Amino acid sequence: MSTGTQKTIAMRSAKKIALVAHDHKKADLVEWARFNRGTLARHRLFATGTTGRILEAELGLPVQRLLSGPLGGDQQIGSMIAKGEIDFLIFFWDPLAPLPHDPDIKALLRLAVVWNIPVACSWATADFVISSSLMNADYQRIVPDYEGYVTRTIDGSETLATTKPLANS
Repeated sequence: MSTGTQKTIAMRSAKKIALVAHDHKKADLVEWARFNRGTLARHRLFATGTTGRILEAELGLPVQRLLSGPLGGDQQIGSMIAKGEIDFLIFFWDPLAPLPHDPDIKALLRLAVVWNIPVACSWATADFVISSSLMNADYQRIVPDYEGYVTRTIDGSETLATTKPLANS
């Protein structure tokens, strides 16, 4: 929900990148990451369960590992996006496979759009984003100011939420 006002959130030159891949796409993500190892080494990497373990072993780079996607890892990354702890999402998912945790996937992609972070769901998109000159520069990401939405009242008396949105502006 847009409130009409905007704010910026700083993305530093060393980006916080979340890497997620479904089973049928793990090999693609690993191959892509191997090719882009030098660039990825300049950033902080986060990944869901098995994907993180494989990437760490293949790349020899530190990867902060979260739970497996179906066990809550997708939701952990979504939470990190909402808190400003992820700057870029690379999510190689299989559009042809039925997925039991499809609602989690949709929620993760929705949060990426809500908080205006770059999302790459295909090899080509990941190539374009990671090769952008913005990857190694500070960047001011524009997001709607959700303060009014978070603190709105019901019937003019009751506050719906007591927590505040990101304070990184």
